[in-house]
Order: sequence, then structure tokens, then C-alpha cells
Amino acid sequence: MKVIILCGGLGTRLREETEYRPKPMVPIGGQPILWHIMKSYAKHGFKDFVLCLGYKGEVIKDYFRNYLWNRSDVTLKLGRNPQITYHNSHEEEDWTVTLLETGQNTQTGGRLQRAMQHIGPEDVLFTYGDGLTDSDISASVKFHQQQKALVTLTAVQPAGRFGELSLEGDLVNSFQEKPLQETGFINGGYMVLDKSVVEYLTGDACSFEQEPLQTIAKANKMSAYIHQGFWQCMDTYREQQMLDKMWNEGTAPWRTW
Repeated sequence: MKVIILCGGLGTRLREETEYRPKPMVPIGGQPILWHIMKSYAKHGFKDFVLCLGYKGEVIKDYFRNYLWNRSDVTLKLGRNPQITYHNSHEEEDWTVTLLETGQNTQTGGRLQRAMQHIGPEDVLFTYGDGLTDSDISASVKFHQQQKALVTLTAVQPAGRFGELSLEGDLVNSFQEKPLQETGFINGGYMVLDKSVVEYLTGDACSFEQEPLQTIAKANKMSAYIHQGFWQCMDTYREQQMLDKMWNEGTAPWRTW
């Protein structure tokens, strides 16, 4: 199965970093968050990636074009017939990465529609370039196949951002400062899609999270793979700093490889 990752958004809430690079290239522990996401998929054997580029897509292209060069010891023979010898290997040598220009202003459904042109008849994995998890991706694929759903999304409970109140009338009878998890589930990305989902996509202005997913849900063709472990998006500079600290301290839950 191929893995489609959206990498083209502006990331305006992380302007401290995204003024200079696309959001998926913002570093966590010295490597782009995109690398962490791809490593999670590769750990489950999914190593064929389609990256949907947009804003500052050339930065992502440069990163992968120079991947071996930047991760290896090299010997250069200079002259009219120059030669390069790489002295070591890396774990990502069996990855396949398609870098797909999907437009500066294209919405999520439009990017997905363009990427689907590079997919065969099989199901496809699909996610965003800004969220990390320790979810069992292989288990979500198996669940999707059992459910025979058109879309299976990974449902997560995000960490609480605000103090949680328990009210009785106009009295507060309990207070929890930033609970570990919110009470409701949200779409954490990390989806499995049937190829026929392309029938619900209507061009570059199509937002996948609006009419397509809403229509699929109303038709009872969407299932939720419940994940109650770690999940965290990187929407703000504070969240980037938190994830970076986890990695550098050796406590990153998503590091399952």
C-alpha cells in the first residue's frame, strides 16, 4: 500500500518556523516531523510514499534529493570526471518517495485527488504532515478491511489544552488543570481509504474534511479505529517545543522503530 501525506499547507499558526520552510519540515530532534511520520509507517512495512507538495515544496524536494549526501561519509574525486563514493548506508534506502506538486492554494481534497492518479487499485494510507502517534497502523489496516468501509480514520483523544470544569448548576464541583485527555474523540488523521473515495473528490477547491467525509459518514461508509494511546499534532510553536523536548529526552512515545 502507498502512503499519501499532505505537505502543502501554509502552517500559519506556526509562523515562527513556517516563514522559512513548509510545516512538515519543521524539526523535531534534528529531523523534520515529516521524517518521523514516514518512519512510523515504514516500521509497519509501508515504504512507498506520495508527498503532496505546495507551499515551499522545493525545500522538501531538496531534502530528499540530498538525503544520501547529508547522511553519509563521502569521498570526492575532483577533476574533469568527478566521482563520489558513499561510505555508509542508512535504513531508508528501500523507501520510494514521489514528490508531487499539487498547487499552492489547492485544498486537502484536491491534493488527495491529484495524488490518487499515482495509486493503483489497492487501498491507500493517508495522513497529514503534522501529527505524531504510536498507533498500530497495521492494525488499523486490518480493521479497515474487516469493516469493509470506504474510509477508516484513526479516532484519538487529544491532550487537554484548558482546565476542565465539572458544573452543577452555576457551581463548580471539580476542576482539573489541563486534563491528560479530552473526553471526546477527534479525527487524528492516519486514515485508510478505499480507492473509490476519489468519486467524492471534486477538484482543487474541495476540502476533504467537509463535503466528502460528511457525505461518506452520512452513508454509513466510515469507520473509526479507536486509538487511546499517544497522539499529538504540531499546530503551534509551543507544541513543536514540547515534541522536540520529548525526543531529546528519550521519552518520545511515537518512536516505535
